[in-house]
Amino acid sequence: MAQVVASKLTHTSFACPSSSGSLSNQIEKIKPSGFASKLLIGNNDRISQNHHRVLSVTARRQEVEVIPVTPEDVTKIERNHQSPEVLQQGDSSVGIWSRPLVKRKTKIVCTIGPSTDTKEMIWKLAEAGMNVARLNMSHGDHASHQKVIDLVKEYNAQSKDNVIAIMLDTKGPEVRSGDLPQPVNLVNGEEFTFTIKRGVGTADCVSVNYDDFVNDVEAGDMLLVDGGMMSLLVKSKTEDSVKCEVVDGGELKSRRHLNVRGKSATLPSITEKDWDDIKFGVDNQVDFYAVSFVKDADVIIELKNYLKSCNADIQVIPKIESADSIPNLQSIITASDGAMVARGDLGAELPIEEVPLLQEEIIRTCRSMGKAVIVATNMLESMIVHPTPTRAEVSDIAIAVREGADAVMLSGETAHGKFPLKAVKVMHTVSLRTEASIAGGVTPSNLGQAFKNHMSEMFAFHATSMSNTLGTSIVVFTRTGFMAVLLSHYRPTGTIFAFTNEKRVQQKLALYQGVCPIYMEFSNDAEETFANALGTLKNQGMIKEGEQVALVQSGRQPIWRFQSTHNIQVRKV
Repeated sequence: MAQVVASKLTHTSFACPSSSGSLSNQIEKIKPSGFASKLLIGNNDRISQNHHRVLSVTARRQEVEVIPVTPEDVTKIERNHQSPEVLQQGDSSVGIWSRPLVKRKTKIVCTIGPSTDTKEMIWKLAEAGMNVARLNMSHGDHASHQKVIDLVKEYNAQSKDNVIAIMLDTKGPEVRSGDLPQPVNLVNGEEFTFTIKRGVGTADCVSVNYDDFVNDVEAGDMLLVDGGMMSLLVKSKTEDSVKCEVVDGGELKSRRHLNVRGKSATLPSITEKDWDDIKFGVDNQVDFYAVSFVKDADVIIELKNYLKSCNADIQVIPKIESADSIPNLQSIITASDGAMVARGDLGAELPIEEVPLLQEEIIRTCRSMGKAVIVATNMLESMIVHPTPTRAEVSDIAIAVREGADAVMLSGETAHGKFPLKAVKVMHTVSLRTEASIAGGVTPSNLGQAFKNHMSEMFAFHATSMSNTLGTSIVVFTRTGFMAVLLSHYRPTGTIFAFTNEKRVQQKLALYQGVCPIYMEFSNDAEETFANALGTLKNQGMIKEGEQVALVQSGRQPIWRFQSTHNIQVRKV
């Protein structure tokens, strides 16, 4: 059983800047908790009462090493303790050695459409803050999506300090109305009919693309059009038609999305069209699948087995948007690589007042399992036609950030909106400002047992604790992305600079909160690679000369270390 020895500076609650007394007295008052406290009881005699050293922590299967980093560390910390400008901007409750942050941690997913599918716009979106480009397979064809994929890959090939991941979002088993020669005005109290007969489009009747539509609805059901923009009460039905009374009228256009409140259509989650799109994604090596209308874990398992048979390294993100998915939430997320809170259809199939509570629950569940979570739909809906957001939309973004989402998503705002770049900039600035108000150095209470059986979990915790205490960024080297993802879920105050020699890993890490993925060829010599990495960060202005960074070596695949050895170092640039 591996052991860890850590100083009192690496696993503590954090003193506030306003606390009285010397740094030494404050440190003495801090009491370690949990597993670390048991280890420290027998090692207090190793730590001088008058000289508290900053330590590099190394764990081995058979022995324990405690290595001082530099003798002047305490003096430096005491000096920083007296300097107010090192506090994180906007929050006086942050740990006493935290530094101002300028790099946004919450990632932004942008849907690419007619407003943004050119080279110029994709470049501008990337510079404005886009981290993931989403392809909505409900619209467009493979040729138009191929163009976008090629442009994103071209950007990634040219960019030195940024990378954009690609997410393919399946259409799923959507129930839609048929074509109308012209929009129909639905008036409150009037009758309107939906039929499974093909090709019907009149002022009082329209076709539906789902043959079992009549069987799925009953008299008294509430039928929602476009997620609730219009609603109709089902009055009666025949073998091929459903007669309704208009409750909330409006203008009905061709191919509108239909939901029945509280019910999910009895359709397979992955349709034939979806399988064609999934194969298209495999051929183009996309990074993520967002799977629509997932009802249970079997769908995810089936897709993952298919990807395994294709030797395709693509992560699967189920969209939680159907009534049937909520009872199966735990098993769906367990089988997946994350989840998307798709609030549009979720709010149509379930009472709308439940959506905020479900959003919080889904985020909490993903965080407890160590999975990525995206909050989507209507985040800046007004900016499709207006240059500024509503105040409620700004609050919506801030709430998602504070609840712990890895990413927030733009749909129509960037796909066909008039102000796609402004929408991204608003999302960037609101996320950045909200992050600055979140206290650092506090382990999230909802982080569960996701990786507790792995030694790297302990090191991710201690690296985060050390980074928060010293106010440093974290540098990690990874071939699989595992350790960078682990660190992300502990939400360290500083940026996680994840160096990898795999382009695919670099792109996947673009989705995870707080991770700045950087591609770099690894040398056989560890010290040479460390020097190259720190030089890269310094040259790109991500760290400054004289600044300290926490360097982590851990994870499932050893790099320049023994299988049983994990360590944390603090290095000066």
